[in-house]
Amino acid sequence: MPISKIYKLYISPDRKYVKVLNNLLGFVPSNLSLYKMAFRHKSVALILKNGSKSSNERLEFLGDAVLGSVVAEVLFKLYPYKEEGFLTEMRSKIVRRANLNQLGRKLGFQELIDFDIKSINVNAKQSSLLGDAFEALIGAVYLDKGYNFTKEFIDERIIKPHVDIHTLELTETNFKSKLIEWCQRHSKDISFEPISNVEGDSAKLFTVRVFIDSEPMAIGVDYNKKNAEKFAAEKSCEMLGI
Repeated sequence: MPISKIYKLYISPDRKYVKVLNNLLGFVPSNLSLYKMAFRHKSVALILKNGSKSSNERLEFLGDAVLGSVVAEVLFKLYPYKEEGFLTEMRSKIVRRANLNQLGRKLGFQELIDFDIKSINVNAKQSSLLGDAFEALIGAVYLDKGYNFTKEFIDERIIKPHVDIHTLELTETNFKSKLIEWCQRHSKDISFEPISNVEGDSAKLFTVRVFIDSEPMAIGVDYNKKNAEKFAAEKSCEMLGI
């Protein structure tokens, strides 16, 4: 075992934390600060010297993209004859917030996340605390170990032991229909409206926001307009606890 790993596991002041991560991830992190940031909720964000806040939100953004890319490749190889629509739907089922929350719970993230319990209701159905930390962790692994390592980590430590892809294939997750039906039952108007992309995003991206009784809800972003609507509907369902 390299001396650096021995030091981190048995001598360093953070050795207890490193051992927990080693048991969880199957490897010893090189840049421990990334992993601490991945589990730091915005409610306890550190204020840096330049005035910016250090939480897991930026890592979450990065991890979301990396996770989506890896899952897309796994599905592409697993279903060589399926159409784009099927693959997109399957990816959505795997990376949807409720599923990531469940994965985070299975992996014991609730013991690692640093947050202000007074400012967030972790028992609320719409809470994304665990799912956000899951994506942030993927971002941390990517920055620490690179893409190929992260791809293997996701496939071997996450998907194969914890995700039953073939069961998900038979699971109906049409969030847009669920959201529309909910609005109909509660006599509410619903609309999916395109909005301007965030500055810096590709012009090819579609950004859609859900409005319920003219109140803005969640936003969905994708290169396909229908998929953007699906993602916005899914996030809105989570916010409403549907």
